[in-house]
Amino acid sequence: MLKTVIITGATSGLGFQTAKKIAKHSKDFHLVLPCRNSDKGEDVKSELINETGNQNIDMATIDTSSLRSVRAFVEEYKTRFNTPIYALLCNAGISGFGRDKKELSEDGFDILFATNHLGHFLLTNLLLPLMSPNGKILATASDMHSPMLKEGETFEWLGTEAIAHPDDQMAVNPLRYSYSKLCNIYFIYELARRLKEQKSTVTANAFNPGLMKTHLVKGTNEEFYEFIRKQVPERYGDLENSSSALAELVYNDDIIFSSKHFYDRSTRPCFTSELSYNEENAKELWDMSAKYCGL
Repeated sequence: MLKTVIITGATSGLGFQTAKKIAKHSKDFHLVLPCRNSDKGEDVKSELINETGNQNIDMATIDTSSLRSVRAFVEEYKTRFNTPIYALLCNAGISGFGRDKKELSEDGFDILFATNHLGHFLLTNLLLPLMSPNGKILATASDMHSPMLKEGETFEWLGTEAIAHPDDQMAVNPLRYSYSKLCNIYFIYELARRLKEQKSTVTANAFNPGLMKTHLVKGTNEEFYEFIRKQVPERYGDLENSSSALAELVYNDDIIFSSKHFYDRSTRPCFTSELSYNEENAKELWDMSAKYCGL
């Protein structure tokens, strides 16, 4: 039986390179790649098939900022495929760079919170019943869940409501991206706790690709990345290395044996920030996210 892998945000960057490596590794993998732009998705599908020789690649439509779109994709998946899911990669995301105006999703949530966290929260919960017994859930998080702060700045949990429905000041705060990435960590850690409580053999972990030369951070140039590489190497990521590591976490069954790990630009886990281990915050985020999604 083919192993089905779902990857959001696979039309470029980390998602695309990871999909290519998984498809190339073995034709036993069936890739389902939901994306926002169906025309671009079909182009990417053709490119992946041509480059890997793997014909088991399908595109679908999703906009993770829209709860309606997430639900529509899940129904489409059940109708078109309805096969056990070997791995779910919650990878799609947007950065806060250059977003200096208030932006809300169609559901009225901050666009970063909706795209980077809430859509994937709903997607994962709706697909959980379809996961293989030893299925893998991996969320693309970031070391920016613990941001580099300017003098006088603080970073503490504000409560989900303040992040989901920000006031005018918070709506343009550059730290919104870091909050969305902290949400990724809280989500995975709380999901891992719940799966363990249910005695599930599905695993839930997070992956940090580092800051890479992709389309995620728009308006940057070569000098920007070179500065990060030299001055803040612990934050820098290489697209080839990070995508290889993420792909291996998927196709190699001898790496992940348990949940609640944070893999840092490699197949090696590391610790996250002290704030990220606050279980009360994680539970509060989960409960509010479930309320927002109507679960």
